Amino acid sequence: MQLAEAFASSDVDAIKVALEGATVRVYSCPQPEHPDKPIIRNGFLAEFTFAAPAFVGDEPQFVDPKVPAKNVGTPLFVRATKDGTTIGDFSCGPGDSDVKLAEVSCSKDAPVRVTKFQIRPGIGNGVRPVSPTDVMREKTGHQISHEQTYHWNDDFAARKTK
Repeated sequence: MQLAEAFASSDVDAIKVALEGATVRVYSCPQPEHPDKPIIRNGFLAEFTFAAPAFVGDEPQFVDPKVPAKNVGTPLFVRATKDGTTIGDFSCGPGDSDVKLAEVSCSKDAPVRVTKFQIRPGIGNGVRPVSPTDVMREKTGHQISHEQTYHWNDDFAARKTK
């Protein structure tokens, strides 16, 4: 679980209150480094809305506990927002995750149901592996392109079939 800067020092009860009426979106795309950063690749799978109160004890309460999936994919993380403000990102999937769904993956229009929603401050989300391409981009400072490395591309326009 990673909380946005505005909620970073909040305790569990304060987070539960903040989640009342919040929108929870399930994504299959890579999670941003921090909840205050935008989601660039949109792997949007499903959307839930917390009821008020958001929790009865430790059980999450949603306006509609079962929603149709918007796309096909494997849930990786959940972002909770309220009135355009991000509350936090929560890990999602099998294993030791903050959010568990009844299904391991989503299929368009198939029902999606949250079976567990844990608020665990201090337990970070899993770290996504760094791809070799990202490492090269960091080292070179630009997009990797074969056109920059092969000299025979210098006169490509002259060799192009008309």
